[in-house]
Amino acid sequence: MKAYVIERAGGPEVLELRDIPSPEIQAGEVKIRVRAFGLNRAEVYLRAGKMGAITGPRVPGIEAVGEVVADPSGTFRTGQRVATAMGGMQFSRFGSYAEEVTVLRSNVIDMGGSTLSWEDLAALPEAYLTIWGALTRSLAITKGQTLLVRGATSSVGLAAIAYAKALGLTVIATTRTPQNAARLRQIGAGQVVVDDGAIADKVRALMPNGVDAALDVVGAATVRDTVKALKPFGGVTVIGLLGGPPVIEQLNLMQDLPAATRLGFFSSGLLGTEALPVASSPLPWLAKEIEAGRIPSLRSQTFAFDRISEAHRLMESDRALGKLVVKL
Repeated sequence: MKAYVIERAGGPEVLELRDIPSPEIQAGEVKIRVRAFGLNRAEVYLRAGKMGAITGPRVPGIEAVGEVVADPSGTFRTGQRVATAMGGMQFSRFGSYAEEVTVLRSNVIDMGGSTLSWEDLAALPEAYLTIWGALTRSLAITKGQTLLVRGATSSVGLAAIAYAKALGLTVIATTRTPQNAARLRQIGAGQVVVDDGAIADKVRALMPNGVDAALDVVGAATVRDTVKALKPFGGVTVIGLLGGPPVIEQLNLMQDLPAATRLGFFSSGLLGTEALPVASSPLPWLAKEIEAGRIPSLRSQTFAFDRISEAHRLMESDRALGKLVVKL
């Protein structure tokens, strides 16, 4: 099969398209014929050597959609349309930048009821599963609340806006570039705040009592300011590393956290574990809502399989304003 392999850290040029053996299926796994996959910052970080030394051949990719080739357990039938994300892909096993991939059965989701194109389906798994874990499971958002999304122009930020809007929340989104405001409103943001590094006062000008919940996609660099926009008993969940390493030095719980607020970090590595089984995720519902036009698609551009290096360059430029997808 054809797959992209990296053996050294570097720029997009280190992604080499090769013929390699198809992975052998092991107990507890499902083999999938990859039809499309979304691109993620995690793959850029891996390629650039920011996730540890590359000591052997690695196939990047942490999500995919496609058809089941084999499932020894019989849980999934051959030819069934499925989605998958995480479960060790690109870290403890080869990832999805390949014509076939083997994944943990616990990280496979039945998408057989969806008629979305492969490329639109590919824009869903990692972004929306992460948002589901961070907003529904970690922050326990409910209809009628107000959500702040900081770093909203990232693909996962856009997913947060669309998901929260569909669940009946009012969304305030931030961007460093005023020209992006129209895109954020198109996805579902009720208000857009231009982020100059300190946005808490601007948010409180819109919501004097503060917001119920906040999702920080930027990370440690902004979280001290983000929590200041919360109302008492509100919570913020950090999911991003756009602002650098996930380290907050000398955090003073009394001075830096407003009274009775919560601070947490959600890792998509939980997906498919006993703590967060993906079978209960809203991915099939989201696909149907997108089919019906009630939720906008996050896909901004689709690349052919032989143009992944070009796609990585666009992702690193921060000009995508949506999910980049590769179709095989």
